[in-house]
Amino acid sequence: MRDLKRTNAKQPAYIMLQNLNIEVFTPMVQKFYNICGKLILKEVPYMQDLLFVHARKKELDTYVNMIKTLQYRFLRDGNRSPMTVREKDMQCFIQAVSSSAATRYYNPSEITAEMIGKRVRIIGGPLNGFEGRLHKVRGSRIKRLFIELPLLLTASVEVDAEYIQVLK
Repeated sequence: MRDLKRTNAKQPAYIMLQNLNIEVFTPMVQKFYNICGKLILKEVPYMQDLLFVHARKKELDTYVNMIKTLQYRFLRDGNRSPMTVREKDMQCFIQAVSSSAATRYYNPSEITAEMIGKRVRIIGGPLNGFEGRLHKVRGSRIKRLFIELPLLLTASVEVDAEYIQVLK
C-alpha cells in the first residue's frame, strides 16, 4: 500500500493501522535529525510511502475510503490489480530484517552484478534454512545476505560466517 502523508506527519498510516489492530510492516531505518541544535536519532520508514498490510481487501477497503492519504499500490498491467506479496516471502523477509541489527535496503535498480556474490544456505542461527546470495563488499569482514521481495525491495542483513554453507 501507499501512504501519501508528509514525512513529518504526526500520525502516519502505519501507526494508524497498527492502532486499528491491523498487521502492518514497513521497513525502518535510523536517521539523525538536528532538532533545536541537538542531533537526535530517530527510526523512520525507509520509503515513506511503502506499507505491507496483512488483511483482506474487503477489510482494507473501508480504511482506504476512510483515510484519504492511504492508497493501494497497483501492478502496471493495465487492469489496476492491487500489488500483493506471497505470504511466505513476506514472513521470511520480516524474520530476516528483524533478526539483523544493521539492515540495509536497496531498490531493485540499485543492485548491480558486482554486488552479487556466491549462492549460499544458512545453517543454524536466527536465519536457519534461508537461501540467497551474499552481498559482496570489498574489504569488509562482515558477511551480508541479500533477502529479496521480487520487484519491490531487497534487504542486506548481517550473517555470522560460521552459519554459511556455499552452494554450487
